[in-house]
This record gives sequence, C-alpha cells and structure tokens, in this order.
Amino acid sequence: MISLLARIFIKDRKNYSDRKVRESYGVLCGGFGIFLNLLLFAAKYFFGILACSVSMRADALNNLSDAASSIVQILGFKLSSKKPDPEHPFGHGRLEYIAGLIISFFIIHMGVELIKDSIGKIINPQQSQINTLSVIIMCAAIVVKFYMYCYNHFIAKKIKSVSMEATAKDSFSDMISTSVVIISMILSRFTSFPVDAVGGIIVSLFILKTGIETAKDTILPLLGTVPSKEFVQKVEKELLSHSPIIGMHDLVVHDYGPGRLMISLHAEVPGDKDIFELHDVTDNAENDIAKKFNCHVVIHMDPVDTKNKRLDELKKIINEECLSIDKEMHFHDVRIVPGKTHTNLIFDVVKPFCCKLSDEELKNELNRKIHERNSDVYCVITIDQPFA
Repeated sequence: MISLLARIFIKDRKNYSDRKVRESYGVLCGGFGIFLNLLLFAAKYFFGILACSVSMRADALNNLSDAASSIVQILGFKLSSKKPDPEHPFGHGRLEYIAGLIISFFIIHMGVELIKDSIGKIINPQQSQINTLSVIIMCAAIVVKFYMYCYNHFIAKKIKSVSMEATAKDSFSDMISTSVVIISMILSRFTSFPVDAVGGIIVSLFILKTGIETAKDTILPLLGTVPSKEFVQKVEKELLSHSPIIGMHDLVVHDYGPGRLMISLHAEVPGDKDIFELHDVTDNAENDIAKKFNCHVVIHMDPVDTKNKRLDELKKIINEECLSIDKEMHFHDVRIVPGKTHTNLIFDVVKPFCCKLSDEELKNELNRKIHERNSDVYCVITIDQPFA
C-alpha cells in the first residue's frame, strides 16, 4: 500500500537523499500510521470493554499514543525540512531528532500510566470475558503492526531517518505486547489468578522499554556521536583517490540532521609539490566528497616530508611504542627539528577514550620510550581526542 501511495503522491520517489522526498515519505508514512493506529485503538478498546480486559484496553491506549506519536513525526519532518535562515545557518534538521525525543516521552508516559492501571486491577480483580471475536481482533492487530514495522523499517533505511526507525521498533514491540495480551486473555479462563492484570504489566514494560530505547536513539545524535568505521573508510577511500594525497587524519563529522552533515579533515600531501597544484587537488576532493556523501566539506592540507629517511625511521618507532601502550592509539603530523645537541620530534597522538593514562603520563611514557631508543631525540607531543 505504501509503495502504491508513494507512486501516486511522491514525485521522484527514489531520490531518497532529496529533502522534499524525505519530507513526503515522512508525512505519508506518518499519516498512514495515524489511520491504522486509530483503527486498531477503536477495535481493541471497544472489545476490551466488552471482555473486561485491562490488558486489551492497555494495548488499545498504546495504539492511541502511537497515533499521537505519528502526528509529532509529521510535524518533525515538516519543520526539519525548512531551509537554512540567518538564525539557523545549518538548517533545522535536528528538529526531526527532537520530534523523536517527544515521541519517546509520550511512550514512556503511557507505559507508566498503564502500569498503574494494571496494579489497580491486581488489587481489585475483575474476571475477563474472553470471546472468539476479541482474539481475532488481536490477531489481526499483530498482522497490521507487522506490516507497519516492515514499511517503516524499509523507508527509514532508505531515507536514513532515526525517528522513523524508532516508529518501526515501536511497531515490533507492539506485536510482542499484543501476543502477551492474547495469551493472558486465554489463560484467564482457566485460573482465578489475575493473569490479565499481569499481562497488562508486561505490556506496559514493553512500552517503557521501547520509549527508553527511542529516547536513546534520538538523544545520541543531538549529543554527537562518532561516525561509523564504514563511513570513515569510505571518506578516506574517496580522499586518497585524489593523487597526490597520501593520508588523512583529524576527521570530524557534525550531524545537523539527515542530509546535513558537516565534515572537516586534514589531508596529508607531499611537502615538495607545487602549492597551487595541491590546492587544486584538495578543492576537487572537497567537491567530490560533498557530492558523494551529500555533505559540506572543509579540508586542511598538511605537508609531509616524504624523502627524509630519518623521519621514516622515527615514525616506525612512534608507531611501535604507541601500539605497545594501546592497540587503538595512533599518531599524525610528525616532523623533526634537528639541532647540534639534540633533535626535537614533534607529533600528535590520538589517545583512545579507554586509555587509563592521563595526558601528561602518556606524554612522559612515550618520551621515555622513544628517548631510550634514540638518545638524541626529545618529543614534543600534543594529545588529541578520537573524533572518528
């Protein structure tokens, strides 16, 4: 159904990186989700009252909260697609994450309220009146939620939407919770134990779990996360395809929402090449990376001495000593300043977050190890954070 509606209402529907196409998919999936969730809410709540089933009514209210969440999702897509303005030069893309965070609060609030209702049912139990039609309604709801999971998950991957992927996870959680409701309703026929109320609590716990996971998924991009290794490798591969660039370090990725990435990096270039030629190469690299990854790119050139054997030997020693301290540690921007009595070895070290040494302890340890192997060498070290 979603594919058919996309063909009818979304122009250039396969251009998933286009902002207008992303917005159209967000509105389409959100609107269809509202329709399906309201339909499920009405059916479940009506038959939940007839069956005196608190877990069925709890599941119905969960569908109502899902409908409200879809409204927020639509607003998030609409607002996040607004163009940059003087007050927001990087656009409004993070509003999509904020919309996802609001949705997670709705889910958590609903989970808390449903736990209260279920506990009340345990204190004041009522016998559930199960009927075949109620079970059929709940089974149909599982099928509908599975369909909602599939189309939300599929579209979320295509348009790279955190909020829509959260909606997909919510639908999957609903499938499990509805299954629990069916089981509790059936078991309540064979025991006086408040199975239905316990089922309501289990449903509420699934709702809370989904809300917390959704909040985590939307908060992380707002706080800033490390880019995936796969993305870093792809950027580096594209950069190194531009000869004579020979290396990359200090890659920093700022996420201002889907399709609004800001990338800065240092490109290592041979120091004996013409500066105008190198500038032209880095300009071409910026343009190609920007087009390929739909982002804005700034590249800083770092000249590297490629013909100094002494420098090459010292680089090997630095690498060995860094790895002896931590397998994830690496370095860059190595240069030497020779003198009559000693040589200054200047370089930056990227210290992993898991390294237990303080910055000063790390500097002293590396300086000691390298000086022991080269008595005329003294290190001048700068400690960097691993941005990628």
